[in-house]
Amino acid sequence: MHLPRPTTPRLEPIPKVAERAREAMADSFANAVNVIATIAHSRPISKAFGEFAMAILYRGDLSRRNVEIAVLRMGWNCQSVYEFGQHTLIAQAEGMTDREIYLVTRPIAEGNWTPAEAALLQVVDDLYSDDCVSDATWAEAVSHFSEAEMVHLVAASGCYRMVSGLLNSTGVERDDGVPGWPTAPSASG
Repeated sequence: MHLPRPTTPRLEPIPKVAERAREAMADSFANAVNVIATIAHSRPISKAFGEFAMAILYRGDLSRRNVEIAVLRMGWNCQSVYEFGQHTLIAQAEGMTDREIYLVTRPIAEGNWTPAEAALLQVVDDLYSDDCVSDATWAEAVSHFSEAEMVHLVAASGCYRMVSGLLNSTGVERDDGVPGWPTAPSASG
């Protein structure tokens, strides 16, 4: 059970940071102005998070697709609509379908996941529910992922659990063009 999420920002985005972020993202498929301008209330955290997030998203050992599956699942588990919406855009840019994005929100058995993807989703679920991957889940995951990929997976899951908590708690509002929760695909889709 989740606590109600704020319906308005608890911390307002810093206007001058928002303007710079808006200019920097003018040609991007993503629009993360509100999160950047909210986290900017703490310069050290903003700087450190930016570096860590870039390592998680673009410089680790997991494939981009697997990173996005993990981030979306953690955003869903934490009920962070901002996080899920931003990463829906990124996942779509990485080639994930709307159906796959929707299935990230469903029990693992409902999706047509590869064994590696199912193991990845279970790692995220274990970390969300108990902050530790069970022995059984770990054994399955390491049959698909290298040690470096496992570190990346656990770090990505933990990073975006922290981000989801920050976004939920500060009430960061979705930016223009950022979707909310996915809807079930039609029977023909």
